[in-house]
Amino acid sequence: MNGAYNPLLVFLSLATASLASYTALELAGRISSLPDGRSRLPWLIGGAVVMGIGIWSMHFIGMLAFSLPIRLGYDFGITAISVLLASAASFLALTTVNRGHLSALRISVGGIAMGLGIAGMHYTGMAAMQMSPPIRYTVWIVAASIAIAIVASIAALWIAFTLRASEEQNIVLKRLAAALVMGLAITGMHYTGMSAANFETGSICLSVGKLDPDWLAMIVSVASLTVLIGTLIFLGWHTSSLANSLRRANVTLQHLGTHDALTNLPNRVLLANRVQLAIDAFSPSGSTFAVLFLDLDGFKTINDSLGHAVGDELLKMCAQRLRENVRKDDVVARVGGDEFVIVLNGPIEPSAAEHIAACLVRVVCEEAIIHNVRLRVSTSIGIALFPRDGRSTEGLLHSADSAMYNAKQSGRNMYRFFEVAMHGNATRTLTLQRDLQQALEDGHLSVAFQPKFNMVEQSMTGAEALIRWIHPELGNIPPLEFIPIAERSGQIIQIGEWVIKEVCRCIALWKAEGLAPIQIAINLSPVQFNVPDLVERIGAIVRAAHVSPQYLMFEITETAAMQNAERTTETLHKFRASGFQMAIDDFGTGHSSLAYLRQFQVSQVKVDQSFTKELDLHELEGGALISAIVTLSHALHMNVVAEGVETEAQLVKLTALGCDQAQGFLLAKPLPAEAFQQFQRALDRALAESELFAASAGRSIEIPIPN
Repeated sequence: MNGAYNPLLVFLSLATASLASYTALELAGRISSLPDGRSRLPWLIGGAVVMGIGIWSMHFIGMLAFSLPIRLGYDFGITAISVLLASAASFLALTTVNRGHLSALRISVGGIAMGLGIAGMHYTGMAAMQMSPPIRYTVWIVAASIAIAIVASIAALWIAFTLRASEEQNIVLKRLAAALVMGLAITGMHYTGMSAANFETGSICLSVGKLDPDWLAMIVSVASLTVLIGTLIFLGWHTSSLANSLRRANVTLQHLGTHDALTNLPNRVLLANRVQLAIDAFSPSGSTFAVLFLDLDGFKTINDSLGHAVGDELLKMCAQRLRENVRKDDVVARVGGDEFVIVLNGPIEPSAAEHIAACLVRVVCEEAIIHNVRLRVSTSIGIALFPRDGRSTEGLLHSADSAMYNAKQSGRNMYRFFEVAMHGNATRTLTLQRDLQQALEDGHLSVAFQPKFNMVEQSMTGAEALIRWIHPELGNIPPLEFIPIAERSGQIIQIGEWVIKEVCRCIALWKAEGLAPIQIAINLSPVQFNVPDLVERIGAIVRAAHVSPQYLMFEITETAAMQNAERTTETLHKFRASGFQMAIDDFGTGHSSLAYLRQFQVSQVKVDQSFTKELDLHELEGGALISAIVTLSHALHMNVVAEGVETEAQLVKLTALGCDQAQGFLLAKPLPAEAFQQFQRALDRALAESELFAASAGRSIEIPIPN
């Protein structure tokens, strides 16, 4: 019994095979881009079902294209099995092609398994007609169809794997061409298999009435095309979605690469770009624009003492204040921990830049409340003008940075325009910061001792330890110059501990030499004072040196004490509990509250030397201030030490005002450790001869200091 083919359905089967192949290639490419097996499995299963339905649809449309002069039908159960076989073969194909390395053996084994699966699907689908007598197959043609299925499967796997690794250029055209080749191969296998079928004359179909071939042709065609085209549409949408996500991610990454994560301000990279754009824009005309370099004064102390959470909030608040107080076209960038740079776009007059800088100094200094804590920082600003102070990005930033350091050295909380001499100062600052560590290791640092005298009993009551640095090339470096550098760099912690160790060593040595022990006062940097375990660390140093805590007094400035009065009170209590005495240094220059001064319970209050000098210029006003400090301190059971006594007149007035102790060049200059030891011996001899404190005669003891 001979059959005939419907040309339209034959073409539709070829189109379905090619569409299924293209969908398979798209899925293979998509699955290979997924990161791991867990994320690939849902795609593999879904892809296998879609691809299996596509291949099965092609075969079934091809079978429906074949007509016999009898009524035909298809068994639902057997037809479903053929669909499962197609999906299983597709799952095997997608799994194989998405392995990391596809060897020739793996392609061959996978192709054979896939080809047998497709052939099994075809002949299972043929069996769904349930012909009686059964269909008789020509063996060699069946073998040829299976061989074609295997070869086509191997070729399909190779093409899919090759395209997976192919460059994106012309990938769609490559997949279309490959899909057409694969579609022809699959279609060829199908019609070869169909030609192997022989239907006996008088055969009947036992599946008539189960699945009507006419309706089935329409349903299969529409359903398969819907599934395949729907899959491609989904893949296209997914690709577009991924592209949009990637585009958004790139925008985010670009933003993160050019902006500070904490403040969302431009970072150093974007700042350099903006400065260069300004240079390019104003170079032809020679017009001026300004670069402001800002550093927050006192931020490190707050950050170290109150924690990074408070520090971060303070930085964000300062960043907001800076943004709100510059012009719309100006650029505010964060370039370091507490460093900001502002580009004032031109043309701009120096006076306008100065006005903006003054405004920024004012607004940054305003009080901030963070985590229910009242905080205040200031800013030092350096101003560089283009083209006067630099014609390159690096040059302008360097000039503004140098001016900022000059503002800090001049007292902070101010702005400075760049001057040529400042470059040398900035270079010197960097040199000192670099050499400080080496100075500590090489013994270039030393401690000098300036005596303190009791103004009533006319005896030495102790001394203040003062650090000295003799640089091998630059000579004597004043503490007022290198201490701020050490504070900014964090080296002050190590230097401060070294001073304590050196003082303890000297006290132990003097005791061993038979000298009467005296109390030595040591200054604590605000940075050092805010170290959480400061008291414990100092206690360990003192115990290791076998020195009693009663011979040590620690001084903190009034300004440092008031930065966080509650925490200061707690730390001072720990010092007292450990046997140390404490003093408030530079009293009268800060903003301390009388209530807090009572709460601090220190042993000494040291009147700042500026008040001592004021006695010579404005005796009434200066005397009134010192008298008030003495009265307050005595009421709180604290001794008063007058600093910076340089004239006999000052000494007489301070004695009359009730100061308990004094120190200054009139009485004794700071002495190296060995000279101070000689000074103590001379004092012992002078005391025995009642020649110690001849202030009324205008004499002070002169002790020869060894070179």
